[in-house]
Amino acid sequence: MDRALTLQGAPGRGPVPLPALREDLRLEDASANRDGSPSWMIHDPARNRFFRIGWLEFELLARWDAGNADALVSRVRAETPLEPDADDVAALIRFLEHHQLLHAKSARDTARLATQRRMLRPSLWRYLLHNYLFFRIPLVRPQRFLEATLPYVSFLLRPLTLGLIALASLFGLVLAARQWDAFTATFGASLTLAGLLGYLGALAVAKSTHELAHAYVATRYGVRVAHMGVAFMVLWPLLYTDTAESWKLSNPRQRLAIAGAGIGAEFALAGLATLGWSIVADGALRNALFFLATTSWVITVGINASPFMRFDGYFLLSDLLDMQNLHERSGALARALLRRQLLGWNEPDPEYFPSRLRAFLIAFALVTWVVRLTIFIAIGLAVYYFFFKLAGIFLLAVELGWFVVRPVLAELKVWHARRAETTRRAKFGWLLLAVLMLIMLAVPWQDRVDGPGWARAAAQHVLFAPLPGQLAAAPPAEGRVAAGAALFLVDSPDLRSREGRARIAAETLAGLLSRLPGLPDEQERRAVIAEQFARELAEAMAQAAERARLTVRAPVSGVLLDVDPELARGTWVRPTQPLGVIIDPAAWIVEAFVEERDLDRIRVGNHARFFPRGDELEPISGSVEEIDAARTVSLPTPALATTHGGLIPTIATESERLTPKAALYRVRVKLVRPPPRASATIGSTVIDGEARSLLWEAVRYTAAVLIRESGF
Repeated sequence: MDRALTLQGAPGRGPVPLPALREDLRLEDASANRDGSPSWMIHDPARNRFFRIGWLEFELLARWDAGNADALVSRVRAETPLEPDADDVAALIRFLEHHQLLHAKSARDTARLATQRRMLRPSLWRYLLHNYLFFRIPLVRPQRFLEATLPYVSFLLRPLTLGLIALASLFGLVLAARQWDAFTATFGASLTLAGLLGYLGALAVAKSTHELAHAYVATRYGVRVAHMGVAFMVLWPLLYTDTAESWKLSNPRQRLAIAGAGIGAEFALAGLATLGWSIVADGALRNALFFLATTSWVITVGINASPFMRFDGYFLLSDLLDMQNLHERSGALARALLRRQLLGWNEPDPEYFPSRLRAFLIAFALVTWVVRLTIFIAIGLAVYYFFFKLAGIFLLAVELGWFVVRPVLAELKVWHARRAETTRRAKFGWLLLAVLMLIMLAVPWQDRVDGPGWARAAAQHVLFAPLPGQLAAAPPAEGRVAAGAALFLVDSPDLRSREGRARIAAETLAGLLSRLPGLPDEQERRAVIAEQFARELAEAMAQAAERARLTVRAPVSGVLLDVDPELARGTWVRPTQPLGVIIDPAAWIVEAFVEERDLDRIRVGNHARFFPRGDELEPISGSVEEIDAARTVSLPTPALATTHGGLIPTIATESERLTPKAALYRVRVKLVRPPPRASATIGSTVIDGEARSLLWEAVRYTAAVLIRESGF
C-alpha cells in the first residue's frame, strides 16, 4: 500500500503546490553510476556548483510543472517504470531548499530564504576559524588566455610528445643513478639560505606548470576554467585552478586526464630537469635544474599523488572508482563497521558495494584517518612554532580541536545517544578494556630507564702529537705495549732548523772565545760573547728538548688501539688529531646518557645492562658507579651522534662540539666484563630504576610542558 502523501494542504483547499525552481539552473548529462543507472548534473551557474542526481530525481524534476505532489507522483508512475511516493518528493524539496535551488516568488518564499540564510550564516568565531584554516583568493579569469594560447601548446598533449618526454625522463633517471653520490652531495650543499631561495623559486615554477596543465587540458575538452588563484591552507599558500565544470563531462577518461594533468606535468618537469642536471656542466644552470628536479619529485610523489588529502591523487582515485565524495562515503562504511564490531549495533552499511570494493574502501578510510591525524598534528605543531607563543598555543588548540577532537566528539555523541542499542557483550568488553587500561596506566610497573651509551676501558689514554709536524715513524701494528715504549716519532722541520741555527751560532761563538787573548782590555768583549754563547746554547738545548717531546711514548702499559691506518710515514699531523688509544683491558665502563625526567629514578649501585650494537650475544651486566649533577654539554665521542650513525640527536655549534638537543645526563656504569670485541662500542643501556606508572609519568610530563610554556 502506498504511503500517505505528506504534502497536503488544509482540509478543503487541496494539495500544496510545488515550489518553483530557479530559472537559471541547467540540467546536464553525466556519466552513468557504478550500477549502470543514468545520472545527471544540476548546474548552479550563480555559484558554479554542480549537484549529481539519479534517475528518480531527474524524472521528478522533468515533470515539475505538474503543479503539486499528487500530480507529480501520478505522472511519474504513469510514464516511467519508477514508483515514487510523497516521501521522495519531500526529500527532493528539502534537497533543493538546502542548496538554495528554489525560486522565491512570494513574500513567504523570500522570508524562508532569508531565514535559511541566517541559519546557514556562520557565527563570527566559526567564520574566522574557517577562513583561517582554508580560504581562496581568485586572481585571474584565464579563459580567453587559455583559448588563445592552446594551439601553441597543444603539441605537448600529443601521444608522441608524451612518449618522448617519458623516454627522456627515464634516461635522466638512469644517468642520475650513475651519479647518485654527486646528486646527494649537491642536496646536502644546497641546505643554505641561497639554496632555500632556489627551492622557493623552483616551487613557484613547478606549481605554476602544474596548474597550467590542469587548465589547458580542461580547455582542450571544452571545460570552462572559471578562475585561477591562490588558496591558503592554515596560512600556507597553494596555487589552485577551478575546474569544477569537469563534472559536466560524461567521458570518465577526460575527467581523469584533467585531474591527472598536474601530476603528469610535474613528473615530466622533474624528469627533464633530472636529465638536464645529468648532462650540463657545473654552474648556475645545473643548480637551477637540481632545485627544479628535487622540488618536483618530492612534491608530486609526497603530496599531490597522495589520495589521503584532497589533492590530485584523491580526485584521480575518485574518478578511477567513479565515486564522488570518496572520503565521506568510505568513512561512513568504516564507521558502520566500527559500530557493529565495537558496540554490537545492528548497523547496516550506508550503501551497497561489492565485497572487494567494500573491503578496499574500509581499509582506505582507516588509513586516511591515521594519515590525516599525523598530518594535522604536524601542521598544528608547525603553526605553534611559527607564531609567537600565545598565538601559537591558540592556533595549535584550534587546529587539533577542529580536525581531531571535533570529529571524535561527534562520533562519541552518537554513541551516547544510541547507547541503548549497545549489547551487553560489548559493554562488558569495553568495561574490561577500561579496567585493563587503568591497571596498565596506574600500576607502577615501568622500572627501566633506557639510554644510549658507549662502552670503553675505565683507564684509557688518547695519544696526541704535542706539536704539529710530519710523522717519521709509527708502530707496525696494534697490540700490547710497555710503559715508556716509543710509538710515534714526529719530525718538525721548523724545530730542527731552529736547533741547527742555534748550535751553529753557539759553535761559532765558542771558537771566537777560544781565540780571544786574555788581555785586560778584552775582558768586556769576552763577557759579551760568553753571554751570547750561553743564550744560543740554551736555545739549542731548548729546541732539542722540544724535539725530544715529539717522540710519543706509551704513558702506561696496556693495549694500543684505534691507530688511524692512514697515518703513514710522511703524513702531517696536528696536535688535536688522535694518533691512537692505549687502554687497560682489565676494567670497562659504560658512559650512558639518560633524560632529565628519569634522573631521579636511578641511584648509585643500581643494576644495569649494556647491549652492544651489532652483537647478538647476552647483554653485559654492570652497576651504576656515578651520576653527573650537570647536563652533558658535548658528547665524548662522535660515534654517539646521529650524524655519525649513533642514537643521540645533536645541534651544530660554532666550536664544532656535538651538543645533544635534549637535556641528557651522563651515568657511569661499571661492567663486569669487557665487550666481545674488547674495544670502544656504542649500544643501549638499561638501568633498573624506581618503578613508576605511565599515568604518573604523563602527569609529570604534562605539568613540565605547561610550566615551560607558561612563560611568555
